[in-house]
Amino acid sequence: ECSPDLFPISPSSPSLLSPFSTLCPSLPHPPRPALVPHSKQDWLFLTRFCFLTDFGRLDFRFRYQKSRCCQNILLYFDDSSQWPAVYKKPDKDCYQKEAVLRPENNQVINLTTRYTWSGCVVEGEGDEEVLSCVGGRSFRSVRERWWYIALSKCGGEGLQLEYEMKLTNGQSFWTQHFSADEFGILETDITFLVIFSLVFILSCYFAYNLKGRQLLHTTYKMFMTAAGVEVVSLLFHCIYWGLYARDGVGNGSLKIMGKLLFSVSFLVFLLMLILLGKGFTVTRARISHSGSVKLSIYMTVYTVTYIILFIYEAEFFDPGEVLYAYDSPAGYGLMGLQLLAYVWFCYAVLISLKHYPEKQPFYIPFFTAYTLWFFAVPVMALIANFGIPRWAREKIVNGIQLGIHLYAHIVFLAITRPSAANKNFPYHVRTSQIGILLSSPKAGVASESFPHHAYGNSSFLGDSQPNFTELFSIQSVSGCMCRGTVSIRSSPPRPTCRYPPSPHSLPPCPPASPPLPLHNSPPTSLSTSACRGEGAWAPRHETDREKERGTQRERSRGR
Repeated sequence: ECSPDLFPISPSSPSLLSPFSTLCPSLPHPPRPALVPHSKQDWLFLTRFCFLTDFGRLDFRFRYQKSRCCQNILLYFDDSSQWPAVYKKPDKDCYQKEAVLRPENNQVINLTTRYTWSGCVVEGEGDEEVLSCVGGRSFRSVRERWWYIALSKCGGEGLQLEYEMKLTNGQSFWTQHFSADEFGILETDITFLVIFSLVFILSCYFAYNLKGRQLLHTTYKMFMTAAGVEVVSLLFHCIYWGLYARDGVGNGSLKIMGKLLFSVSFLVFLLMLILLGKGFTVTRARISHSGSVKLSIYMTVYTVTYIILFIYEAEFFDPGEVLYAYDSPAGYGLMGLQLLAYVWFCYAVLISLKHYPEKQPFYIPFFTAYTLWFFAVPVMALIANFGIPRWAREKIVNGIQLGIHLYAHIVFLAITRPSAANKNFPYHVRTSQIGILLSSPKAGVASESFPHHAYGNSSFLGDSQPNFTELFSIQSVSGCMCRGTVSIRSSPPRPTCRYPPSPHSLPPCPPASPPLPLHNSPPTSLSTSACRGEGAWAPRHETDREKERGTQRERSRGR
């Protein structure tokens, strides 16, 4: 398929070309013609592509008025003496830019009937005569190499023509329309889509267990959001690359949407890490007002910088150069913000450990694992900019970037799994208790902090056996919480718990006096074993005589 004009496509290959004059056959997906409007320029860049060592091929159709003869197709490769020596070199004229090409490599295609390999014929009559050139080239080289295609008409009246080009690498569905630097991206994205889908499903299963234990906190929901958005992002990318593999065009909107969602997932995960470092839902119920303002400003700046990066990449990246997104002012700004976030993360974790040293089993592996993650992104960007060959950059960076994100999600999934064997589990305060904590009349800085507790999995007797210690427990908002052992020989008395709950601990219930016998019934034995635990009492109606005796007892105690 003489695929459409592939303007900003990827890298390429050869150092030897073998001329090929076969006409481009009828294609299942006809290309869309591109138009070079009338221009006074005598040398113009068209597109670039990275060809394989043996299977690269260019098929073309060019049409222009015979009166504007004769124009040339110029094929440059990425050697320092070729494309870098002529592109954006205002000191060189058209003839000098043509002079660097090697005629023995068939790097110049004269679009004229005098040059057999160009496949040009004259169509029309009189003033309507046009040159229609249909032909191709096969590329050979010792490695994958970028090829740059330009158009020239030195010393003429400028350029004007219509053209269609199809640049391919073999006939396989996985390689045909892909530039060599894009090989493997579709397969990689599909693989990570499956893995991230499993991570998201597993996080939903863990969330179901946590919700049953009232431990499904906001930070875990943020993690689930980041994982879910990552899955949708990869889905968009897979659809885009699948369409591109079919027709060599794809849908650019799908790719942009995938990139945006990928960035959203990253930002949500980054915010979650900073919040956990500050102790949110682990050692405190809320972030201070000043901390919230700082976080809002930081995330706003980070988001705006990301938007600038997208705009810069779309509007200012030169298709004549092989560039990487982070190889720009906005990209370096993102790396700086990432390092700033790490400094903030370190400070927050140290403060949390200072006030809650019993949380070391969570914070030490948490800090160690995500220190690697914070540095992986800028290090990857620097290596991509300066250490990875341009003809292999995009596919390598794509795999590394997805691997870094997967590492971050799997680590968090492991350290927050609701299992009795997990000694790193961070949560110990239930979601229902946070509401009581924040609604307390004494709510303030002190009440926003959780009571000291090492782990939240102390009640996890195991994933397969029930926890009978919580079977008969309630949480009371309006009274104290009591637990007792009752041996019933008659109807049990109603304990008097007159103390409001405290955010940190519940006061003991007053000792219960033995009840008066009713109708000569046997005495009731009552032992209050603990009032700071959880218990349930079944109250009964007191008789007038019991109320009177109870009032007398309370007065005798000075109440």
